[in-house]
Parts: sequence; C-alpha cells; structure tokens
Amino acid sequence: MSEFEIRTLGVEEHRAASDLFRETVHFPPADDAEWVLAARYYQPGGTLGAFDPELIGTARFFDAELTVPGGARAPMAGVTSVGVRADRTRRGVLRALMTEQLEGFAARGVVFANLLASEAPIYGRFGYGLATRYRAYSVDRHRARLRPDAPAGGAVELLDLDRALEVCPGVYAGLEHRPGMMTRPEVLWRLYEMQLRRHASPVKAAVHHGPGGPDGFAFYHVDGLRVHPWTKDLSVVDLFAGSAAAYAGLWRFLLGIDLVDRIVVESRPLDDPVELLLADHRRGNVDRIGDEHWIRLVDVPAALRAREYGHAAPVVLEVYDPLLPGNSGGYRVTPDGAERTDRPAGLRLDVATLAMVYLGTWRPSALAGAGRIEVRDPAAPAAADLLFGTCVAAWSGSHF
Repeated sequence: MSEFEIRTLGVEEHRAASDLFRETVHFPPADDAEWVLAARYYQPGGTLGAFDPELIGTARFFDAELTVPGGARAPMAGVTSVGVRADRTRRGVLRALMTEQLEGFAARGVVFANLLASEAPIYGRFGYGLATRYRAYSVDRHRARLRPDAPAGGAVELLDLDRALEVCPGVYAGLEHRPGMMTRPEVLWRLYEMQLRRHASPVKAAVHHGPGGPDGFAFYHVDGLRVHPWTKDLSVVDLFAGSAAAYAGLWRFLLGIDLVDRIVVESRPLDDPVELLLADHRRGNVDRIGDEHWIRLVDVPAALRAREYGHAAPVVLEVYDPLLPGNSGGYRVTPDGAERTDRPAGLRLDVATLAMVYLGTWRPSALAGAGRIEVRDPAAPAAADLLFGTCVAAWSGSHF
C-alpha cells in the first residue's frame, strides 16, 4: 500500500501546486502579479495532488477536443504541470498520479490524453506515444522574396496584444483543423496571454482578412542587439492560416517588416510549404525537427472508430494496454472503420505504439522494422501503412 494520498485539489490549493511544479522544472514560484494571470489557466477540478502529508507531487489537465484523420473531433484532456518533489522521486508517486488521472479520464468518457514531454523516456511507460512532430526554421528577410505566382492574399491588419487576444481566439476556432490540431479552451488562451505578456519586447499580431473576414493570424515579437549593427530577429510564436491565400498574405506581410534580419519560426508542420512560396527556397533554413505532442488512447475502441482510413486490405491489430486493460484485445481495421474482433492478429503492438501510428506520423512498417510492432502476417505492415496514412502531416501548433 502506498504511503501517500492522491486527491483532487481545490481552487485554493492551485497556487501550492503551481509552486511545486515550477520547483521541479527549476523555475522560481510565480509572484503575486504573475499568479493573477496564472490562476486563470487552472481548470477547476483538473489538478491532482499527492500528499505525504504535505504536497509532494501534482498533475493537472484541461478539457479540449482533438482533430483526427477525416476531420472528426473527439474529447481530449491536455495533461500538463506534472511534477514530483526532488526528494520523493522514484518512489511510485508519478505512477500513482498518472494512473489515477488516466482512470479518471476513462470514467469521464475522454477518448485521448495529450501532453508535451519534458523528457522522452518518461511517458511511454504510461501508454503515451509520440504522435506529432514539428520543424523550426529561419528565413533571411533581406534576400527572401515570394514568387510572383504566389497567391495574392488579402489585407493584413496589425493589432496590439490586447486587441489580438480578443480577435484571434475566434479566428482560430473557425479554421479547418488538420489531424493533431486541438480546440483551444479559455484556460489555454489565458496561458498564452501570460506567456506573451512576459516578453521584454512587445508582442503584436498580424491578422489576415479574406473574402469572408479574418482567416489567419501570426503572433510575433522582435528582439536583438540595441546598438550598431542593430541585428534583429523576428520570432513568430503562433501562426495559423485558413487558406493558401491567407498563408501567403501573412508571409508577404512578415517579409515586408523593416529593420529585421531573420524571421524565426518556432513550430510548424513537417510539410509546411514556405519554401514553395520563395523565389529561392534556400533563403529558408530548417533549424531543427523536434517532438511535439504525445497522445494516449484512453478509449481505444472509440479512438479507432473516430478516424477515417485509407484504402487497403483489412488488418487485425492485437493491442495490449497494461494500465487500462479494457483496451486490450483484437481490432479489425478496414477502409470502412474499425471494430473489435476475435480473428487472428496480423500485427501486435502496445497502446503507446498505436498512438504513434494513429495520426499517421509514423508508418507501421517502419515501427515493425524497428522491432516495436510484432508482425504475424507478412502482408499486414504494408496494408497498415495505407490504412493509417494521411495526406497531410499531423501537427498541433498548440503548446501547454
């Protein structure tokens, strides 16, 4: 029996949970002014605490929806602020918190859990798999030009941060989402507000106006040397466009901002088309490709039913899930959907590996070749590649 108690925290305990989490990632606690903003991104009833007898660990979540291949959305919990006090690690506290949280999600009908991992080896133990990736790149503003045949785009309006936080949530909510994107509830926008207000240089937003109204935006700030030669980087921290014209229009605006040397984009899909817009694609350089969201299929039958599949021969998956054993079993996946089955499996995999496959980021055949999927039918990996593949790269673009 564990030596600690786990329970849901009251609103009056959220600041203690925040202080503990910030300590685990080596940040100072929020001061009174910062906590006024930070308190607004704690969803009531969404924070767990482990006690022995004082608070020694915490994990919290907020409710949203995840877009899956085919465009449907399903209930999702965004998991964040997970930490255990340094003198109580490796004693089962994290496992107890994550298990309690997952069981709570399952009881509430949540289909997916979603997080950004501080360290890659941690969350696979709890059934999370790396499901989306991003690339960061920079563009030489002095030498980059859009191709003459790039979409013309519409008018771009420059907003200060206060006005942008009124306008952009509605723009984002109206965009068509790609696999891996999520809705942004009020608590998440409050987190972004706090982060954007912390920048030493002012954050602004460029909003693109299409035929039907605002259909894209880019939040950015400019930093750099304050003495000659005045080298400046424009950092784009959030960019979404509802059409090719909106995307080109935003880039035309960014490239036209004076007294900037580089445009640095922090997180974009792997198939982001910026190079295709540039007259010289070498003016854009990929700086890194990184991990984005890790997802956990809390309800495997519901998750498999929610998405669309490509055209291929049916494949039977045998899934095993030690933490939520009700997910374990056989699933027959066809172009028309997925259902439980007792038929012999062509592929056997754990729930974390299924999460890696689910949004189309990783090919089942590649995972099988790496030893992460057991192949029982030699034809199954190729068929599964077609069933789970997507025409666009999965990506979220939302951090928390």
